Parts: sequence; structure tokens; C-alpha cells
Amino acid sequence: MFVDQVKVAVKAGKGGDGVVAFRHEKFVPFGGPAGGDGGRGGSVIFYVDTGLNTLMDFRYRHVFKASAGSNGQNKGMYGRAADDTRVPVPAGTTVTDADTGALIGDLVNPGDELVVAQGGRGGRGNIHFVTPKNTAPEIAENGEPGVERNVQLELRVLADVGLVGFPSVGKSTLLATVTSAKPKIAAYQFTTLVPNLGMVRLDNGTDFVMADLPGLIEGASDGVGLGIQFLRHVERTRVILHLVEMDPDSGRDPLTDYHQIQKELTTYDDNMLSRPEIVVATKMDMQGAQERFDTFKQQLLDEGVAADHIMSISSVTHENLQPLLYATAQLLAEAPSFFEETTSESGGNAEYAYQGEPEDQFEVTEDDDGFHVVGAGVERVAAMANLDHDDGVLRFARKLRHMGVDAALRDAGAEEGDAVSIGDLTFIYED
Repeated sequence: MFVDQVKVAVKAGKGGDGVVAFRHEKFVPFGGPAGGDGGRGGSVIFYVDTGLNTLMDFRYRHVFKASAGSNGQNKGMYGRAADDTRVPVPAGTTVTDADTGALIGDLVNPGDELVVAQGGRGGRGNIHFVTPKNTAPEIAENGEPGVERNVQLELRVLADVGLVGFPSVGKSTLLATVTSAKPKIAAYQFTTLVPNLGMVRLDNGTDFVMADLPGLIEGASDGVGLGIQFLRHVERTRVILHLVEMDPDSGRDPLTDYHQIQKELTTYDDNMLSRPEIVVATKMDMQGAQERFDTFKQQLLDEGVAADHIMSISSVTHENLQPLLYATAQLLAEAPSFFEETTSESGGNAEYAYQGEPEDQFEVTEDDDGFHVVGAGVERVAAMANLDHDDGVLRFARKLRHMGVDAALRDAGAEEGDAVSIGDLTFIYED
């Protein structure tokens, strides 16, 4: 089964907690603090696996979690960092945030990796909080929570050549003739429901991947028929072979069909037709097809289509198949790869890494349960606050005051004794 869209949940591991500890050793009268740091939590990383060509595996597993880091220990010993959870995806996978729609990254080439959920850093032990005024601090941090999010995976087939055209114009027949692929072939619309790929090998040693893509119909760019499910797979083909049938008994006009497909492509993406394209007249073995092709070719020439980008074939008699394949190979040799196009637009090789939310933005709201402070930075501070010791409580209060939370609560109308919630932490407001 071909699966090209899935939604999964990812959760990175929490960092290990730092600890409050002191040296209690014989002959060390002033041992001082000795609490070690927690280990880093594991991240969730997607990477390209060239052996995959579908997102089928994700239909049976919808949640990916990484392990938490180990807590720090006495004698200044650090906790162990957790291993990352690595998830293989096929080349051509786009990852977006399912809740916001923001693009997280695009995995195109072998070796590409994308951190989709960053593991939390380990909390610091009390050895880091020594000051001249406090030589024995009872302060430590809890580990930072790992990132948790829902992501949408969308596979866009990576093929060198894409076959486009109305249903039943001969795309599957052409693919089956020139490659070892075995697509379903029948005389009705939407025989091809998913992309079929095959490898074309020429006598001169050239080879390329050809994709038989599901047939378009009018309104496909608006979601009619297979709509967007098809069009996204055209995006990454480097050369388009636009097939138009010449069967006089089809009841269709070749030029009208040609214009309709071009319109759907440009409506979906203005840049779609900037890539090389060959208009391929099919079913030339039919009686009366040659006369129809002569008229169609002249119409295309009058519209400015180059003569060497108009060809006619018959997949049944194999007429002109080899010239078409060699012409296609020549265009491929001159066309940039999808990755080259994207990197030229961005000015260099794209490197993807997790981007966190702004740390200094928060919002104060009020309801029947009290006041709520919401914001990535302040929620992280609350989650990492170790309130088991008075020193830790005082430090937490200072950080909130420094971030402006106290002033914001006061401006929102908070009074002595009101409940304030930040993430999972609830406390009583004191002015």
C-alpha cells in the first residue's frame, strides 16, 4: 500500500535533574557542594532511509518518544545523557507542525537529518550556584522538559521524469513499456490511484527514474478528483512529459486537453511550468491519429512551443519510444536537481535544526481558578525550578521578578492570596 500522508506525535526526553549534595568525607572539613548535573534528554530525529519509498510504517505507529536523561549524582557526577530516537523516512518527506502548519524541514537527500523534537537539557546541580555570599547553596535545577508536538509527514515522490495528462491517455502503458514496472492498466478513469515508479535504462548507460502519476481532471488544483494528492508529486520531478492522446474517437480535443492540464499545473504552482517539458502525442497507432497530430502540432507551434519539444509515440508499436527517451535524458542532463533548485533559492545547503519558541514572551489570563501565566520561557523556568529547598524558592521568585511576571500579575489585578498557575505549578501570589 502506498501511503504519502500521516500525522504522528513526537515527544523528546526530559533532561535529568540536578541534585543538591555536599561532600561528607573524612579529613575534608570544608568539602562544600558536590551535586552533579542531570544528563541531556534524548531528541526525536527523522532521517532519510533510501530503502523506503512510502510512509506505510507510520500507519502502525503514531507516537515516537525519546528517553529521559539520568539524574545527577553526589561527588559532582553527571547523569548519563539519553540516546536519541532516530526515525527513518523516505527521501522527499516534508515535515510540518500539525497544529500551526509551520514548515519544520524537508528531507530530500541521503544523509539528511531533521531534529523534530529537541531533548531537554539536564538541570544543574548545586556546584554551579556557589557565590562568595552563599558558599553552600541548596539550589539545583530540575531537568528541562523535552519538546512535545504533533507533526504532519507528507511524501512527495522524487522522480526525474513525471508523466502527466488526463486519465487514460497512455501514461501507465508508456511506463510499463519502457521500464520493468507493472502498473495497473485499464480503459477507465483513475486506473492509477497512486504514483508508480520505474527505472529507464538506455543503451548509452544513462538511467533515470520515471513516475506514472495519477490522471488529472479539470479542477484538480482545487481538490477535484485526486486533486492535490496528485499535484504535490509533480513538484519534484525535473522533467515533465505531458501526454495528450490522438485517438480520433475519444471525443476530446487535444489542444483543449493540453491547455487544461497546463492551467491546473500553473494554478497549483506558478513555477511548475518553468521546468523542461515535452508534449507527447500518444496512441499514434490509431487510424486517423497522424492527421490529428499534424493539426495539434501546428497549433502548438503557433503558440510558441518549440518543435523539438513536441513528439509523437505509440507504446503499442514502440514507434518513436527510443527518440523520446533520449530526448528526455538530454533535458535531464541540463536540468537542475530539485535539491540544487532549493539550495540556490536559499543561498546554500539547507541545515535543519529545532527552533524553539521565543523565551521572553508570556501572557497573563484570569478565570475562576485564578491567574494563569502562559509562555514558553516562563513555563520552562517553572518546570525546572527545584522548590524542595528555601534557596531554590528564593531563586525562582527572583527569576519571575526579573522576567516581569510579578509586574504583569499586578497589572492584571492579582492580589495577595490569589492562586497563580504556570504550567503544572500552582502557588499563592504574594506582593
